[in-house]
Amino acid sequence: MQSTTHGSGHHVTTGPLWFRTFMGHSAPWYKRTILAFLFLNPVVYFALKNIVDADTAGFAIGWVILLEFIFTLALALKCYPLLPAGLLTLEALVLGLTSPEHMFKEAEHNFPVIMLLAFVVAGVNFLKEWLAVVFTAILFSTRSKTVLSLLFCMAGALLSAFLDALTVTAVIIAVCKSFYDVYNDWRSRVGQSDDAPLEQFRGFLRSLVMHALVGTALGGVMTMVGEPQNLLIAKQMASLLPPDRAVHWGFVGFVIHMAIVTVPTLFVGLSTTILCEKLKLFGHGVEMPEEVRRVLKESADAQRASRTAMDRFRLNVQGACAILLVLGLGLHIAEVGILGLFLIVLATSFTGVSEEHRIGHAFTESLPFTALLVVFFGIVAMIADQDLFRPVIDLALAQQSTGQLVAFFGSSALLSSISDNVFVATVFINEASAAFTANRIDADQFEKLAIAINCGTNVPSIATPNGQAAFLFMLTSALAAPIKLDYVRMIKMALPYTITMTAASLTAVWLWL
Repeated sequence: MQSTTHGSGHHVTTGPLWFRTFMGHSAPWYKRTILAFLFLNPVVYFALKNIVDADTAGFAIGWVILLEFIFTLALALKCYPLLPAGLLTLEALVLGLTSPEHMFKEAEHNFPVIMLLAFVVAGVNFLKEWLAVVFTAILFSTRSKTVLSLLFCMAGALLSAFLDALTVTAVIIAVCKSFYDVYNDWRSRVGQSDDAPLEQFRGFLRSLVMHALVGTALGGVMTMVGEPQNLLIAKQMASLLPPDRAVHWGFVGFVIHMAIVTVPTLFVGLSTTILCEKLKLFGHGVEMPEEVRRVLKESADAQRASRTAMDRFRLNVQGACAILLVLGLGLHIAEVGILGLFLIVLATSFTGVSEEHRIGHAFTESLPFTALLVVFFGIVAMIADQDLFRPVIDLALAQQSTGQLVAFFGSSALLSSISDNVFVATVFINEASAAFTANRIDADQFEKLAIAINCGTNVPSIATPNGQAAFLFMLTSALAAPIKLDYVRMIKMALPYTITMTAASLTAVWLWL
């Protein structure tokens, strides 16, 4: 089989019709790799079952499928991962490595996240004009890239401490995509042939996006509502600890418990932002080209000058809706997905968006990722059914005192970088809870383990897009391809943060817990 590449960059594959249609325009070598995975997995599984017991065979092939799943994420720009990852998950179900019932249970358990993606991300789409005005003002508030990077990182941290990281990421995507579209449209309109400013602008946006994404992790770890596992851990502690201790695991108490680790980590993270920008490390430190600054400024000025009374009214409505969303999420008056649904209702009702196709368009960016996330829950179910993480957990529980804290932090950190951090936190807090109820550890150690698990699953999970849903959302978003932000580049740009923030958190767990 041979392939050629036509002008749009798509591969034209020769060969059988089924192979040409399989996974569309993906590169032939990528198609063959996925087909090899799908063919070899059952062969190896049944061969192992004849050599060793079924549990060992399931454990081994479970890890193989998990690594293959990570491979599809790493090459997300070759083919949207829903296709190859979905096929691998389907194969895991057919082989009996997990069940449709368990996959459904995992999806049901994470239904709030599914609703968030379906409604909040779509709702943010109806606030794009207002968000563009706000972030354009931030963009032109300083010429210092270091200051701008700090602003984006701190904004991500502050918002994620009270909102959900996926909501914040949706805002970042919408804003940066609008900046890119304005400049790209100008290039097309004037026939700009010099690609150097475009490449530099892509680097500039990649850097801002990564600083903001890291910010969501810095803020998300600090409060009980910042990440889903935080709330899970807080509820577990409140239900199992004696009343005099349980009372201190509310919103404020959670912040105080975590502060011994999270506050030093926050300062180290912000310092890393400055360091990356000043030393231009790992793809950071790229300045905005003057041509781009001029185009964005002219576009913003032109839009401001041409705004009618109706336009200004719509902006005010969008701003009011944004404030209501923040208040609703901050006060937790309802599940985030419900708030997102009524954000859509309010925003569309009072800005005059009444056509079905315009409303439907807002859902196009979030629903493919929602489907991918449900596929991921199938992989999570397989991990649980095959006990893939059991050896690591047993090793951590075998340690004593401070060694146990470090082991829980380190093992949860490692596993969170290759799997969903919410799932890893659930597994670890359940194991710690079982040890506490069995009197293997006392209440003081149980609280310390909860802190180690929360920080271990939140901070080091920025190492790869696998652990943080916000990172995975960015990787598969409509912004990733235009600014050339792929899996490997995300790992590279997050690396200095991964090293410094993990070291800071681990040191705090080791010395001060």
